Amino acid sequence: MPREDIEFSADNVTLRGWFFPAEGAQSKCPVVVMVHGLSAVKEMYLDDYAESFSQAGLNVLVYDHRNFGASDGAPRQHIDSMTQARDLRHAITYATGREDVDPGRVGIWGSSHGGGLVLSVAAVDRRVRAVVAQVPFISGSGQMTRLVRPDFLPTVRAQLDDERRNLYHGGEPTLMPAVDADPLAPALMSSVESWEFFTKTAQDRAPSWRNEVTLGSLERIVEFEPGDGIHRISPTPLLMIVADQDISAYAELAFEAYERALQPKQLVVLPCGHFDVYTGAAFEASSKAACEHFVRALA
Repeated sequence: MPREDIEFSADNVTLRGWFFPAEGAQSKCPVVVMVHGLSAVKEMYLDDYAESFSQAGLNVLVYDHRNFGASDGAPRQHIDSMTQARDLRHAITYATGREDVDPGRVGIWGSSHGGGLVLSVAAVDRRVRAVVAQVPFISGSGQMTRLVRPDFLPTVRAQLDDERRNLYHGGEPTLMPAVDADPLAPALMSSVESWEFFTKTAQDRAPSWRNEVTLGSLERIVEFEPGDGIHRISPTPLLMIVADQDISAYAELAFEAYERALQPKQLVVLPCGHFDVYTGAAFEASSKAACEHFVRALA
């Protein structure tokens, strides 16, 4: 499917991605802006979702987060959740300024940590007319207490404090693995499922992906609480897609957040794990549900 290489400015940092035009468009069409999860790059299946949305008559914009992939920004491999949320709003501004986009019909789609980003942006940006949060990140503190053993927490907090002192005195950012197959290893995502998804996908589809993030990224992620403002998304139509076996962005946190959301809202529960949504039958189900939501809300 034809796509355009694009770039736009976000607080003087150039972000790069792809624009997929709405198939068969004869006039301005709605646009869906898409964002990925922790350390991921756009080649990790975002193009598959974008193509399905484009075939339904939607323009689609996907891009790499700052400090990752084809986008500029430093320090490299650094995740700052709130900055990424602001960058998503810059992406909306760029998209709505295009001649082929109807600025009054904007949807946003995010998966994993990106699911948390779209929840936080939809709660404050009224340009957004539809939102899909797939296997969404809901709570940094909730994730921390579930992923890190209580007896390990003081050590983790001490490491973050040490890194703050290191950066304050001009030191280079400390890097840690993004994924590791050993659940006890010091990595951002320590699980067999995350290791297999990222390493296999990187080898097959995303050679620009790197298995490292800054240690400071962990502190930024723990501070991020997108579920706290989920009630403010209304009256924007919300679709949450939750994997009931999710142990990376815990399903129980997503279900609790959905209960706090106001109407109009819809919940789709898939019988799979966190990373299964990107391939096979779960991809077909998740992309179909998201596509129908956007077409219905942005028609």
